[in-house]
Amino acid sequence: MKNNNKLSRALLSAVLLGGIAFGAQAAEPKGFYAGVGAGQSSVDEQRYDDEDTAFSVFGGYQFNHWFGLEAGYSDLGKLEPRGNLGRPLEASSVSLTAIATVPFTDKFSGYAKAGVQRWDLDRALPEVTRTRDDSGADATYGLGLQYRFTDKVALRGEYSRFEIEDADVDLAQLQVRYNF
Repeated sequence: MKNNNKLSRALLSAVLLGGIAFGAQAAEPKGFYAGVGAGQSSVDEQRYDDEDTAFSVFGGYQFNHWFGLEAGYSDLGKLEPRGNLGRPLEASSVSLTAIATVPFTDKFSGYAKAGVQRWDLDRALPEVTRTRDDSGADATYGLGLQYRFTDKVALRGEYSRFEIEDADVDLAQLQVRYNF
């Protein structure tokens, strides 16, 4: 019984020390950051089924190794209706999200984000949305992977969804992040 206790304590100590060392090596730098992204937006809702080039800019603050807040602007591009019946849709979004980061190695991590966004369409879409509004606020969320080249520069791959009342616009993009 005494050997089992020593073995249990040694195993628990090794796991705890390994976890502390892993977290210390894979830590996100605290502080402000900013970045840009480019990718492809897509919509598949009722009369709209199209893809276009999209761009984003973002900035945030990393409070600790696992949590940050990020604000961003996304130009979701021009999305054409099915069969060219109707006018194209131009959409953009301003968002505020909370970001949870999980380090995999000292340079590679994953993250999830969720928050609110203020969307803006160039015109109302009564056939897709519940109202005749051309702007509103809804949820946004996403998942991403990040590879840190240096303490200052990282490359991110991100997939986000922007809810626009009853419609969903998806955005897959590559981003470059710079820490101050």
